Amino acid sequence: MGHGGGGALSAELVQHVFAPAFGGEVLARLGDSAAVTLGGARLAFSTDSYVVRPLFFPGGSIGDLAVNGTVNDLAMSGARAAYLSCGFILEEGVELSVVGRVSEDLGAAARAAGVEVATGDTKVVESGHGDGIYLNTAGIGLIPDGVDLRPQRVVPGDVVIVSGEIGLHGVAIMSVREGLEFGVDVQSDCAPLGGLVQAMLAVTPDLHVLRDPTRGGLAAALNEIAAASGAGVVIHEGRVPVPEAVGNACAILGLDPFYVANEGKLVAFVPREHADAVLDAMRAHPLGRHATVIGEAVEAHPGLVVARTGLGGTRVVDLPIGEQLPRIC
Repeated sequence: MGHGGGGALSAELVQHVFAPAFGGEVLARLGDSAAVTLGGARLAFSTDSYVVRPLFFPGGSIGDLAVNGTVNDLAMSGARAAYLSCGFILEEGVELSVVGRVSEDLGAAARAAGVEVATGDTKVVESGHGDGIYLNTAGIGLIPDGVDLRPQRVVPGDVVIVSGEIGLHGVAIMSVREGLEFGVDVQSDCAPLGGLVQAMLAVTPDLHVLRDPTRGGLAAALNEIAAASGAGVVIHEGRVPVPEAVGNACAILGLDPFYVANEGKLVAFVPREHADAVLDAMRAHPLGRHATVIGEAVEAHPGLVVARTGLGGTRVVDLPIGEQLPRIC
């Protein structure tokens, strides 16, 4: 299970099994989506599979995830998402009313994100060989001229911005899966980030890299960027926006909010001269109103992420080995 958690085991599987078997320059970049040129157009192309349990949770469903997860992967390349494919893998015996409800959620999420579900596929597996419904979506979108988002562009001095409060999705899933009560209703942050990204790019196309911290959370996203760029990253622990409910839930469960999944947040590395204007644009957008500067890229400790604590010390924020909360997307 750890190989699907978005941490070190996932990276090992990709780097030592899949990438050597498939080859190719585009795949070797290992971005949230692939940036390719086809017929003179710059396209972003991405695919993702969704195996979340339960199918419905506070703030969304597997249908919402299937759209927003792929749309957000395209947005991390700066692309305006256009078309999606959708594959349903249904377990024998799942009620058609449940399939219909997931389909309605998926269609509504696609319309809200401004994309069209253009093609799809359906498979049915025997009872006991699935978990109700699994979904796969792939998407394509156009990358505007002048936009080049990739971790290799990160340089010391870049400002690190997170678009809002972290950990909501993972805690929302855990609360309904285990029947836990945290005193408040924790809602998933599942949302399409394309509009927020376009607002940021309107300030300057010279953003260096964007990532949505899904599996493995904020820690995994920052570590992936640090490793690919060769820069060190310093974050200020007290600046990271952790909602009180998430902090309390993590304290009860023995979890670190930095490693808990998100589905409607992004991390941006922005040149320092543009950081204030980009932050203002983010805060003017509904999905970025809690955007916060949490750190910077540095020359020291290349490839490592370090957090400065409230007591004045430092700690290394490692890439997680597997996943704290299984099956969150």
